[in-house]
Amino acid sequence: MSDAAPRAGSSPLAMMLLAGAKRLGSSALPFVVVILLWQFASLFFPRFLFPSLIDVFWRCLEIFSDGTMFRDVLATILRILAGLAGAFIIGGALALLMVRSRAVDKFLSPILTLFQGIPALSWVVFAIIWFHGVEFRILFIMVMTTLPAFTFQVLGALRGMSRDLIEMVFSFRPTRTKLFRVMIAPAILPDILTAWKVNLGNASRVVVVAELVGATGGVGYQLLQQQQLFDMAGALAWTLQLVFFVLIVQGALTLIENAAFRYRAVLERAI
Repeated sequence: MSDAAPRAGSSPLAMMLLAGAKRLGSSALPFVVVILLWQFASLFFPRFLFPSLIDVFWRCLEIFSDGTMFRDVLATILRILAGLAGAFIIGGALALLMVRSRAVDKFLSPILTLFQGIPALSWVVFAIIWFHGVEFRILFIMVMTTLPAFTFQVLGALRGMSRDLIEMVFSFRPTRTKLFRVMIAPAILPDILTAWKVNLGNASRVVVVAELVGATGGVGYQLLQQQQLFDMAGALAWTLQLVFFVLIVQGALTLIENAAFRYRAVLERAI
């Protein structure tokens, strides 16, 4: 009998709780293993290499409770969200132009491919040379490093739409708003959510590099301070602030995905 099959004498509520506990356990297991390995290493290595997770916990609590420190976390989060939003809007507009015009596609595709090959650190150097304002520098770096991925992913989603379905929908003469709401948005939303998930991790890494060399505040700047003090517990606590942010946003995106596509059939066997 499979695990999913109801057992005799078990109420539906008990089965739901058991299934929820299993899902929670399987999700938490990787984190528990990493935590145990780190704590085990802290017993045998010097504190400046592997500090105890208890020390890291108190440092995290200090960052959360100290308004000045937490402002640095919020500054970094706002920079990530602003950069991603800017890249998504510009990338979506470019993808629409490219899918409507072959000439635009031929002109922009090589440029975006070229941008994709430029390292994030090079964009940091370019921004420092070209611009004066710290915030504009970071916004520029975030947009330029995530723009190609957003553009190509939205473009791929638009091109992946069924031509037969498009022709059939056009035969009903829908308005542009209805066409976008009923057909285009449901078709491209999965790829857009995937693009946000992928670019979120990239953006959190890029913003730290940008703040390390060009900002006077934020998580990247604080990491530089911890490196100069050789404070591993502090460096880990500041890094965890970004990890918490990425996990929260990834969870929110997954909830949106599950709610928007709850009508999809679930495979009983793995592919």
